[in-house]
Amino acid sequence: MEFTQSRTVRILAILLLLVAISQPIYTALYLGAPDIDRKILWGLEGLLFVLLAAFAGSALVMAKRYSLGFSAIAFAAMLNVIQVGVGLTQFGPFGAAAEANAGLGDVASSVVAFSFFVYNAAKILLGLAAVVFGMAKMSDGSKALGGITALVGAVAFVSNTLVMMFGLEGFLPSPIAGGSGVLATLLLALCLFSMSRED
Repeated sequence: MEFTQSRTVRILAILLLLVAISQPIYTALYLGAPDIDRKILWGLEGLLFVLLAAFAGSALVMAKRYSLGFSAIAFAAMLNVIQVGVGLTQFGPFGAAAEANAGLGDVASSVVAFSFFVYNAAKILLGLAAVVFGMAKMSDGSKALGGITALVGAVAFVSNTLVMMFGLEGFLPSPIAGGSGVLATLLLALCLFSMSRED
């Protein structure tokens, strides 16, 4: 099967849609059923991000336009691979060490803070991609979809920048940053689905 640019972008959109769906599911399980093991879901997210990096990178090298958007998606995916990797491999051991030795509590907290720093950096990039493709859709005549995508992307960019700079306990509630990033990802997927011609 030949992976043309249009087919690659379509697969990219599907992967972004799956990522946008998986994150609310994870959050709902975390809040509503914290005893359920979420490692499998995190592992699946890790796989989605690895594939997302590959297909966004492929779209980037084939692109005649929107290279900034594809680059932002590719690097966001790689940052998310790191973030998921930290969560899967470091949260448990450092949490257990902190329970056994209260003096390690700050170390365990720093691992969590690093994970969220990477998470917010990835959301900044996805916000940027949403702005790029939202503006592209506006130029193509899709004012409603393009406008809302660019607007939400800008909100995700700014809010995640603030949380990354000032931390989870800063002056901006981190759920605003995370939620806007997920919504920007969903709208970005819709924009990519509607790209009708090969770049």
